[in-house]
Amino acid sequence: MTDCGCGIEIKNREESRVLIILLSINAFMFVVEIVLGIMSESTAIIADSLDMLADATVYGIGLYAVGRSPLVKIKAAHLSGVFQVILGVLVSADVLRRLIYGSEPESFLMISVGILALVANVICLTLISKHKDGEVHMRASWIFSKNDVIANLGIIISGGFVYLLDSRFPDLIVGMIISIIVIRGGIHIIKDSRNEKSKY
Repeated sequence: MTDCGCGIEIKNREESRVLIILLSINAFMFVVEIVLGIMSESTAIIADSLDMLADATVYGIGLYAVGRSPLVKIKAAHLSGVFQVILGVLVSADVLRRLIYGSEPESFLMISVGILALVANVICLTLISKHKDGEVHMRASWIFSKNDVIANLGIIISGGFVYLLDSRFPDLIVGMIISIIVIRGGIHIIKDSRNEKSKY
């Protein structure tokens, strides 16, 4: 008896549902964080907002790849990685700009936004966790969600240090760390997609 493909259809529907939720959460948080990041003059929050934008794009690309051929999924993951690296470089440039021209980050807003973003990303991480060992486009989504949780914890901690030390440097340091995390995550998934492509 031939396989009807029902299991594959269910898997595709589940992946699509998860990616739609992740995309929606990250797109919403991008808007919230970019507005509050500019208001608070926080490099860390702006960096995380751009990371949210990158992730929303990754989830959108992953959604496009669901149900398509393995090579399409590999190309989607590779494109996601490239986009992450580009955004990470842009965040680094913003950190350097603020280092040169100055900034006055608001610690209370940093901590509040960091907590809100952490809650959002823990939800995302929980949703994507069952797919962390799946195909390359879903592994990419897992990597980026995991990195986001780390970045959010960094924002909360840096907000506390901005307040305690009355200094903008903790914000700049965390902003640069987030950019490095984004770039490393992008490079990792580019390598992963290349390894997958070599199998075909």
